[in-house]
Amino acid sequence: MSAPFDRLLCGLRAATLADDAGYDLIEDAAIGIRDGRIAYIGPQAGLTAEQRRDAREIELFDNALATPALIDCHTHLVFGGNRAREFEMRLNGASYTEIAQAGGGILSTVRATREATEDQLLTAALPRARALMRDGVATIEIKSGYGLDLDTELRMLRVARRLGDVLGISVRTTLLAAHALPPEYAGRADDYIHHVCTAMLPAAHNEGLVDAVDAFCEGIGFSPEQTRRVFDAATALGLPVKLHADQLSNLGGAALVADYGGLSADHIEFTDEAAVARMAERGTVAVLLPGAFLCLRETQLPPIDALRRHRVPMAVSTDLNPGTSPLMSLRLAMNLACTLFRLTPEEALRGATVNAAKALGLADRGRLVEGMRADIAVWAVTEPAELSYWMGGKGGPLEMLVHIEQRAVQR
Repeated sequence: MSAPFDRLLCGLRAATLADDAGYDLIEDAAIGIRDGRIAYIGPQAGLTAEQRRDAREIELFDNALATPALIDCHTHLVFGGNRAREFEMRLNGASYTEIAQAGGGILSTVRATREATEDQLLTAALPRARALMRDGVATIEIKSGYGLDLDTELRMLRVARRLGDVLGISVRTTLLAAHALPPEYAGRADDYIHHVCTAMLPAAHNEGLVDAVDAFCEGIGFSPEQTRRVFDAATALGLPVKLHADQLSNLGGAALVADYGGLSADHIEFTDEAAVARMAERGTVAVLLPGAFLCLRETQLPPIDALRRHRVPMAVSTDLNPGTSPLMSLRLAMNLACTLFRLTPEEALRGATVNAAKALGLADRGRLVEGMRADIAVWAVTEPAELSYWMGGKGGPLEMLVHIEQRAVQR
C-alpha cells in the first residue's frame, strides 16, 4: 500500500498540458501530492476511499482552474537603479546620443549595479521577484550582465541564488558577461571577450553560480565569432548555452546557438526560416519576448509561422529589465504574445510552462503529470484562455504550491 498523500487538492478543473497539443483538461479533478511530487492526478472519482481518508491535508476548491506554475525563462531581474528618467527623456524627444550624454543607456545601469552592495541589490530585486510570484511564477531565470567586471558579475549571480533561498522558489542563473562592452574596454572587444572566457566564466563556474551561459550577438553587441569564443569556453566547462539572437538584425545568431545544441534562441525577430529549421533539428527553443518588442516599438515580427511549420517549441517570457522591458507580469507577456505575435492562448500557456521548462533544460516541471514536481498554480478563473485574456487585476492565483529541495512551500 502506498504512503498517504501529504496534501490532496479536490474540486479542480486541471489543465495538465500532458500531451503535445490541447489543454488536456480533467474535469472535477484531484491532485495528490507526496514528497513534493504529484503522486496522483485524475478525476476525484478515481480516488480510493483510503486515499481520501488518509490524506494528511485536504483542500476543496469550487471548480477553480489548476495549471502548472508558470516559469519565467528570460529575465534580467537583478540590477541597480532604473531607467525611468531616460524613458521620459525619450518620450520628450531626446535622441539616443542626448540620453547617453546625460548618463543614460545600459552603462547607467552598469554604474548603478557596480555601486550597489549585494544586500542593496537583493533589496531592490525582491519586489520584482515577488511581483512575478503573485502572477503565478514558481521558476525564474535570472541573468547577470550589468556588472561587466568580475566582482559585480559574481555579485549579481550570488544575489540571484539568494533570491531563491529567501523566497522559496527555483532560480536558474545565467552568466551574461558578454552583454555589452564595459567602458574600460572601449575599442578592445576581443580583449574583453578573452577576459570573459578566461576569468569571469571559470570564476562563476568554480563558485557554483552559473547554470547556463548567454551572450548578446548583435551589431551593437558582440560578433558571431566573439560569441563562438564564449560558447567554446562554456562548452569546455560543460555548461549549456543560450543566445540573445537576431533581435535587431540577422547575424545568424539563432543558427549559431543551434549549432551548439543551445537551450534557446531569444528574441529572434530577424531569424530566417533556414535558422528555424536548424533550431528544430537541434532542439533549440524559441523564446519570444513581446515586452521588448512593445517597448522598442518594433515592427519586425518573429517568424511565428515558420516556428509552427518546423514544430519549434515557443516559450514566452517577460525579459524583465530596466531598459527595454520593465515588465513584471508574465501573464501580461502571455497576453502580448497573443495580441502582438498572434499566438493562441494555448500556445501562450505552453510558452510559460512546458516550453519555458525546455528552454531552461528542466524536465521535471511544466506539466501536471504524475512524477513531476508539485509546482502548481490554482487560479481564480475556470477557462485556461483567461490567463492570457485578462490584463491585470483579475485572474491571479488563488494559491501556488512550489516544491523546492524536498520541501513543499505554500505561497
